[in-house]
Amino acid sequence: MRILLTGGTGFIGSALTPTLIDQGHSVTVLTRQAKDNQSDLIFVNTLDEIDQSPDVVINLAGASLAAKRWNSRYKAEIVRSRVDFTQRLVSWMKAQAPVPKLLISGSAIGYYGASLSAQFDEDSAVGAGFSAQLCHSWEAAAQAASSDVTRVVLLRLGVVFDEGGGALREMMRSFQLGVGSWLGSGDQWLSWVHRADVVRVILRAVADNALAGPLNVVAPQAVTHRAFCDALAVHKPVMFKASVPACIVRVMLGEVADELLLAGQHVNPTRLDSLGFAFDYDQLTTALAAIVGRQRA
Repeated sequence: MRILLTGGTGFIGSALTPTLIDQGHSVTVLTRQAKDNQSDLIFVNTLDEIDQSPDVVINLAGASLAAKRWNSRYKAEIVRSRVDFTQRLVSWMKAQAPVPKLLISGSAIGYYGASLSAQFDEDSAVGAGFSAQLCHSWEAAAQAASSDVTRVVLLRLGVVFDEGGGALREMMRSFQLGVGSWLGSGDQWLSWVHRADVVRVILRAVADNALAGPLNVVAPQAVTHRAFCDALAVHKPVMFKASVPACIVRVMLGEVADELLLAGQHVNPTRLDSLGFAFDYDQLTTALAAIVGRQRA
């Protein structure tokens, strides 16, 4: 199939692209970077450069939520890169002949807001806060592509772990100094997923014509941040463990602290379970052993 991939040079896209090519698909990556084309991999800087309608569009583009301290300007940039871009992408898709048969679009478990006690599945209501409303608007922009011709799948991604980048690299920084740390109480939930399983979910969505709507892309076993610290310390021994007080995190990061770091969600992959999807990494200990083990080898 012909596949258009946005965000193809990012953390998930860089792992997805070679897998798609290995499966025999022809991939076009929309990127702002200048890259040389290959036989089954084409890079474009604008949608106007695409001369043949794709069969599938996979939309993983978007400015990082945690890259900067939030202010009105950066929040607007996040919205432009996710919601506004998805609206433009869907408009472009509708103008193609033939119209693409599938849109797989990124979202996040931030859709549900935060809770220490509740557990969320795909039928749970949208939560409160900037992250939740962002995800809600982002998904609505993608759902506008849905029709009798075009199937839409929404990836509500948890915190994605693997080597080479992503959240785990930031979460391991104190461990490099021999200190195991968590933020605030450490009781907030961390719903995580290995990047390899994210790729497998996307491949399943491409292949399964009956699959549509939201998917919680998280491993079956959520953990608290304190439990994550204990699990990582097995592979990255530390001299001691300690909390970074919430007040310090708030002073350093502002709104990001309360929305993303000091709060969390216990999210279940209910629809993936019902589809019989088997995670390669269903336990945090297994995932960390694979990732940190490779880094130490």
